[in-house]
Amino acid sequence: MKSSRNTKPEPTEVSIGDIVVGGVQTVVIAGPCAVESHDSLMRIARSVKVSGAHLLRGGAFKPRTSPYSFQGHGDDALKWLGEARAVTGLKVVSEVMDVRRVEAMARVVDCLQVGTRNMQNFDLLRELGRVPNAILLKRGMSATIEEWLLAAEYILAEGNPNVILCERGIRTFESATRNTLDLSAIPVVRALSHLPIAIDPSHGTGRRDGVAPMTKAAIAAGADAVMIEVHDDPERALSDGAQSLSLFAFDGLMRDAARIADVCGRPFQDQRVVAFSSRTIGGAI
Repeated sequence: MKSSRNTKPEPTEVSIGDIVVGGVQTVVIAGPCAVESHDSLMRIARSVKVSGAHLLRGGAFKPRTSPYSFQGHGDDALKWLGEARAVTGLKVVSEVMDVRRVEAMARVVDCLQVGTRNMQNFDLLRELGRVPNAILLKRGMSATIEEWLLAAEYILAEGNPNVILCERGIRTFESATRNTLDLSAIPVVRALSHLPIAIDPSHGTGRRDGVAPMTKAAIAAGADAVMIEVHDDPERALSDGAQSLSLFAFDGLMRDAARIADVCGRPFQDQRVVAFSSRTIGGAI
């Protein structure tokens, strides 16, 4: 198998612009679950940049359990994400749901995300194997690690080596959290595969109070990246507000998590710029 360490013993490094996932440093992906408005996205992007995030996440097209829930702003949101990238320099991570949109999204989005519901959408995976973009492949909510790695094979087999695996919690009998975050997947995947692995503590717990401790635990366990949902007004978020950190809380987490990353020998890349400061943002954080 192309994802196996037996095939490629050395770790794969996936470049997203000048950010390398799977290298020496720990990478932080941050932003709203869904892009709700131009102004909100810009506030969030500027703030997470100042706090030290390396990549901006934001859903333009959102798969929701209920057809009546907010589904995203689509093409308008993609335009806003492009503007946020131009202003902050943060490369963009966004979910693709439809084979018919892959080519158009690949021109705008730096890292295409495959959500948990689409982990075994094999036609979509094959199409993503034909673009050069980085692909963030989320584990299916009921998928075994073997099934997850086989899903990655569909992308790799079509010629795209830039796959990042993302553990986002699996469905168990436990109801105290939204999902059960499987941090043991980190050493297991490390032993089986050369692909980098990210952890999503926001979906993994579904609870704002669980995001910080699970982020720190993921870094200590050796995750190559963490992906955190951040919102400028979580209580009024149109999607996943209960698991989103405020701008202020995210800034505090970045300071604490940076210490753990340093101790583990995988420090955060310093992407802060002098032009952006808390004063620039005003009272946003």
